[in-house]
Amino acid sequence: MIVSIILSCNSCHAQSSHNPPQNDFLQCLSLHLQNNTGISSVVYTPNDASYLSILLSSVRSLRFRSASTPRPQVIVTPFEESQIQTTILCARENGMQIRIRSGGHDYEGLSYTSQVPFVVLDLFNFSEVSIDVDQKTAWVGAGAIIGQLYYRISQTSKTLAFPAGACPTVGVGGLFSGGGYGPMLRKFGLAADNIIDARIIDVNGRILDRKSMGEDLFWAIRGGGGSSFGVITAWKLKLVTVPETLTIFSVGRTLEQNATQLVHKWQYIAPNLNEDILLSISIGPVNSSGVAGGKTIQANFNSVYLGGVDKLLPLLEQSFPELGVRREDCTEVSWMQSALFFGGYSIQVSPEVVTGRNPEIRSTLPITRYYFKAKLDYVQEPISIKGFEGMWKLLLEREANMGELLVVPYGGKMKEISESALPFPHRAGNLYKIQQLAYWEESGAVASERSISWSRKLHDYMTPYVSKSPRASYMNYRDLDLGVNNYNGGDGKTTTSYAQASVWGLKYFKNNFKRLVQIKTKVDPTNFFRNEQSIPSLYSKSSSKNN
Repeated sequence: MIVSIILSCNSCHAQSSHNPPQNDFLQCLSLHLQNNTGISSVVYTPNDASYLSILLSSVRSLRFRSASTPRPQVIVTPFEESQIQTTILCARENGMQIRIRSGGHDYEGLSYTSQVPFVVLDLFNFSEVSIDVDQKTAWVGAGAIIGQLYYRISQTSKTLAFPAGACPTVGVGGLFSGGGYGPMLRKFGLAADNIIDARIIDVNGRILDRKSMGEDLFWAIRGGGGSSFGVITAWKLKLVTVPETLTIFSVGRTLEQNATQLVHKWQYIAPNLNEDILLSISIGPVNSSGVAGGKTIQANFNSVYLGGVDKLLPLLEQSFPELGVRREDCTEVSWMQSALFFGGYSIQVSPEVVTGRNPEIRSTLPITRYYFKAKLDYVQEPISIKGFEGMWKLLLEREANMGELLVVPYGGKMKEISESALPFPHRAGNLYKIQQLAYWEESGAVASERSISWSRKLHDYMTPYVSKSPRASYMNYRDLDLGVNNYNGGDGKTTTSYAQASVWGLKYFKNNFKRLVQIKTKVDPTNFFRNEQSIPSLYSKSSSKNN
């Protein structure tokens, strides 16, 4: 495959001094990988029959599957770290940007789209999971998905686990480097809080571990976004110990069943519960024939408890009797079954279903099925009943199941960890986070703009009720409405100033943003690893002036 491309590139180069950068990039790859017999299976261009299937295989957001979405000139799917080193070298030499993809769940598609010539470095072949049961550690390739990690752990032990996310097809590379929260965050913190080593390839092609990269860079990539600093190929995890028996439940309450009062009281209870229990809520419009307008709001209270039902029920009866959870609402499960539950699967299915990057049995999570736009806020003071009623009014503007609030309590371990321990700063002082989602089924710009406009209207409405100075957000729920970096388009270098990047950077990282910029400037001074919301390097006059 690549041989014919290179021959045509050589011909082009002989005829013109204005050789497209992707041709020069491919020539460079062929020169450095000429002894690598696997080259034909790791490099794809739009001329290849399998290019589109490789590209779309990890495009999780339907918004970015259309033909109008900017696509990479080249996709590289390396099997070895040496192939990543070569890709970095050739991209630097030929002015090509690299976008690094593991699972493809980036909310704004930044791991596989760009407005300038770019290469996608897709790490799905780096998916090995190696577990040391005695040491309670694991190495996992950055291209593995959460489901693969969870399944592999569950096959080695009934009491080992890892506190990462819910959606099984999310790649660990992006999740861990942005922080990574999940159903056990109140007991064990974030995924990033439980990472003890990593392998990263820097802008100079050096392969570094924790010792050789130094504690500053190791700090930065655990919550500051790894793709700003290099290509992370593997993570070493500290596994956690859980009981053999956990308990889950999901109970729904509509407005007519006192949902507003229950949600209001939940704010005072859920962040202060025993750290062994997570009680989150998903709230949205549902069809209801018994009410005016045919729709109502339903709040689903979803929970996992690290223990048996006999201990859970008294705890709930003491702290939240109004919710009325009964023994028949609860199911005792293994940790792996709880992961199926939060991943949108029946606990009856084979756990192996979560190992597929594109599983035959689809998750019921709406975010895996529809077009969507998401925003996030942190709540630090309880919201009034009137405040919630305004949210319900806006949610009722959406069709049934096409708008959602996902509300996750903090407290527990999250409030015990310092704001500066990792780049992720949202710790003590936050009662909960509230993700706002608009879903839609129709393709096209009109449907997209209508739903995105609604999400912005809801976000505006919530301004008085959420964190301020800054109004904080979470990098793994990336939102380009918060601000973007600039490009001058000429030499491809960013002209983003520290002040400009702070517009979005302080919302994600608060006081940790400045340290991230300092580390970035040290390890990638020419700002090679960049995207619309990457940590900027202060190498240029325009950047330095504004620092």
